[in-house]
Amino acid sequence: MAKSAKLSHYDRRGQAQMVDVSAKRATRRQAEASAFVVLSPRVLKALPRNPKGDPLEIARFAGIAAAKRTAELIPMCHNVPLSHVDVHTKLCQNGVAITASASTTAVTGVEMEVLVAASVAALTVYDMCKALDKGIEIREVVLERKSGGKSGDYRRQKK
Repeated sequence: MAKSAKLSHYDRRGQAQMVDVSAKRATRRQAEASAFVVLSPRVLKALPRNPKGDPLEIARFAGIAAAKRTAELIPMCHNVPLSHVDVHTKLCQNGVAITASASTTAVTGVEMEVLVAASVAALTVYDMCKALDKGIEIREVVLERKSGGKSGDYRRQKK
């Protein structure tokens, strides 16, 4: 962490605050986050026959809707005018890979929106499949990349 870095959501007295972004210039900003839902072979086999509907498609819709409501869920998060939100779900050998992306032209970024979208999509997969297995795991909710804004670009380094 750089020497001048500090937590921006606290004032000089250490009290939580919403960051004042009124002096910032609107720029194009994009972000992508991912999550992974670990499913047992039994649950994976049952997915096409889920009586509640297609868990992957419902998770996709839930993630998009959640991104649009991020400021209602995260107390110090700004309400961002989203230009685009998308959520992709991909069935894998051991679960479901989720990727959420968003873009805007605004004074603050969309990192929180994509993290919320990926998280809610993963929770929706859990909700749709929990009758078969309460041991489903949600793992690796991470910011993959972001661009724009004062802090510039970021890309997660693969381990």
